[in-house]
Amino acid sequence: MRIAYGVMGYGRGHAMRTMSVLPALQAGHDITVFAGGDAYEVLAPRFPTVRIPTIGYQYNSAGTHSLPKTVARNFAPMRDLLFGGPGSAQVEREMKARGIELVISDSEAWTHRAAQKLGIPRISFDHVGIIAYCKPHFPPDLWALGMRDAWGYRQLMGVPERILVSSFYPAEAAYPQVRIVGPMLRDEVVRETPRSGDYLLAYFNKGEHQYLPHVDRALRELDCRVIVYGTGLRGDSENLEFRAPSVDGFVRDLAHCRAVLSTAGNQLIGEAIHFGKPILALPEAAFEQRLNAHMIERMGVGQRGDLMRLTPSDIDRFLGNGAWHRSNMSDHPRDGRAQAIEHLQADIEALMPKRRAACRAEAAKPRRARFGQRAPA
Repeated sequence: MRIAYGVMGYGRGHAMRTMSVLPALQAGHDITVFAGGDAYEVLAPRFPTVRIPTIGYQYNSAGTHSLPKTVARNFAPMRDLLFGGPGSAQVEREMKARGIELVISDSEAWTHRAAQKLGIPRISFDHVGIIAYCKPHFPPDLWALGMRDAWGYRQLMGVPERILVSSFYPAEAAYPQVRIVGPMLRDEVVRETPRSGDYLLAYFNKGEHQYLPHVDRALRELDCRVIVYGTGLRGDSENLEFRAPSVDGFVRDLAHCRAVLSTAGNQLIGEAIHFGKPILALPEAAFEQRLNAHMIERMGVGQRGDLMRLTPSDIDRFLGNGAWHRSNMSDHPRDGRAQAIEHLQADIEALMPKRRAACRAEAAKPRRARFGQRAPA
């Protein structure tokens, strides 16, 4: 079957989840990835990939989301997405040229909406679906934001024929076509053997904005080595070691560290839990990350922090509770990849006849005659 796999381009987590299932799907299907931004940079060297538009947060000088900049940067692509434009036309053109029969989307809106317009069946496979397609499970202080984001996501993506949610914590489905599985553990993660190291691993998904002077000072005042990913810096500086992006290198450092300090993306949290590494989550202002950080504390595998007010005492207190956090890890070990692939394969098989029947019905329709010509008998 010819499949378009859409991947949200903001951050690397969507691409990492995609990489965990694509090789298995490629064995039986012709797959083209549609991605932009960070996801394109990760996936294009490994898979056939079409670059498409993407949307994402913009930052101010304080390292927080800037509403004016975000609106200004995303105005043109959102207009394109909602009302049609060169980006939407490109995605539709590429799908038609490749004879796409089904779309799988990881939070990627252009492929979702193109599939709706072209009558192509859709499978949603991401983490955000736990907000939009599962029963609300939000803490009181986040309830209104959660309901708003759930509504907005459904308006943007619709309700696909099949929905698969990957999450490091459980939830209850709100639609009959929803399935929930554990984190997607890549081959690099499964192959690595964890061990207890003496260093803290720090990761920032947008380090050029988030790695602020007070964060740098807090890390330098620790009595341990810190390996830092996600910034533009490189090399050693006092107790800090700044490293370039590396799939294998990052997984190895994650498996061998003492604990993790990071933004609160679902993919990294699931991998950290797999390796038994406590997480100090510093969520972005987005609802999904704030909910993830809340769930980390609720599960007892780490704690929440505030990126804008981070101090050495916050990190020391977190590291001091490491033994307790690690003791709770055994309650939550899950690798959802095999189950996810099984669900995806079953959903593809179920939707294939539907799509091909629709194509046959379309082909059987009488063509409209041109002016001055008779329609074929």
